[in-house]
Amino acid sequence: MKRRSPLPLFLALLIIIMCACHAGDEAPDAEGVTKPMSETETLPKDFILGMDASCVPALEKSGVIYYNDAGQIQDVFQTLAEHGLNYIRVRVWNHPYDADGHGYGGGNCDLKNALEIGKRATQHGMKLLVNFHYSDFWADPAKQKAPLDWENLSFSEKEQALYEYTLDSLQQLKEAGIAVGMVQIGNETNGKLCGESDWKNICSLMNHGARAVREVFPSAMVALHFANPEKSGSYAYYAKQLDTYQVDYDVFASSYYPYWHGSLENLSSVLRNISQNYRKKVMVAETSYAYTQENTDFWNNTVSNSASADQKYPYSVNGQQCFLRDLLTSVAKIPNAIGVFYWEGTWISVGQSSLAENQALWEQYGSGWASSYASGYDPDDAGRYYGGCAVENQALFDADGHPLQSLDIFCQMLEGYSLPQEKTGEFS
Repeated sequence: MKRRSPLPLFLALLIIIMCACHAGDEAPDAEGVTKPMSETETLPKDFILGMDASCVPALEKSGVIYYNDAGQIQDVFQTLAEHGLNYIRVRVWNHPYDADGHGYGGGNCDLKNALEIGKRATQHGMKLLVNFHYSDFWADPAKQKAPLDWENLSFSEKEQALYEYTLDSLQQLKEAGIAVGMVQIGNETNGKLCGESDWKNICSLMNHGARAVREVFPSAMVALHFANPEKSGSYAYYAKQLDTYQVDYDVFASSYYPYWHGSLENLSSVLRNISQNYRKKVMVAETSYAYTQENTDFWNNTVSNSASADQKYPYSVNGQQCFLRDLLTSVAKIPNAIGVFYWEGTWISVGQSSLAENQALWEQYGSGWASSYASGYDPDDAGRYYGGCAVENQALFDADGHPLQSLDIFCQMLEGYSLPQEKTGEFS
């Protein structure tokens, strides 16, 4: 079992790991071994190293156990903090339950779930990024359904409902003593939010959410989140709309999954343009990479060998670690970039015995991406394809709950060899 090394061994390990990572655009060789790098870099000490861990309570109810580096059972949030993470991101759905109280799945991520995660994150010295979807279930570029309770409201009533919901939720988090450092108004809002598709309305809803944040957590950053940086001109267009309608926000956040979202060079370019043209902080709100092609929960994975041929990094622990190192290095060089969040690095299999056993857990505890009960709210997607986790092969823990070596990259990037940072034009 893996144990943390003393400093001399740590530095030796760092050199070995970094030499395994490839430089520039060099691809893995025929055996999947990446070519060496000649240099290493560190991150700024205040750089946000975050992880979305929204499914942890549902997974633990399903029997998942997490371990530390020494192979001992330990609160996974303590393990994340020990590996250098300083932020936890948690999604919040308004009411992810059917009329009989059955959870929709995906962690059943209501405010109660956020309160539990927030307390544990705060206990271990990490701040919370509260990610309001303003939906009863998943919100992404393809779907931005309003919560059922808001569907028949007029727009002005919806504005007020969003403001009051945000205000009340944040007040409960504050009263619980949770260290909220950032609040995200919407999730991957590529021209839609809470059932609205007119930018004037979208921006007004964003401002109502931001107003609630300023009132409850005045020092917290307000983040807006978009996806598909590979689409030419899209981020510049979104930023222009936000500026035109005078949205009050601090951080322009992007998803970045290298399978679909283009090159790191393009990501850096579009975020740099936002930072310089609109004087906003920028960050990556979601990312991940597969460490294996294996399926451990009897449910097909989003990323598998079918997607591996075009990837710059092998699907291995080393490949995952090298991708993260390159992403962190690239983002940290963007002017006014504040951090990176890994998406659901703790979402592992609830069991490896049989599909039937796992299905029962997914349905009972909401530990799969969707349960059958979600069909009433999302019949076209969840209602047809409900089931297990499709991303366990992208976690930073193995199927048994032990940290992968790739989880060490956060500490390594904070403690490794320093090179001059190339950031310019920073502001507070």
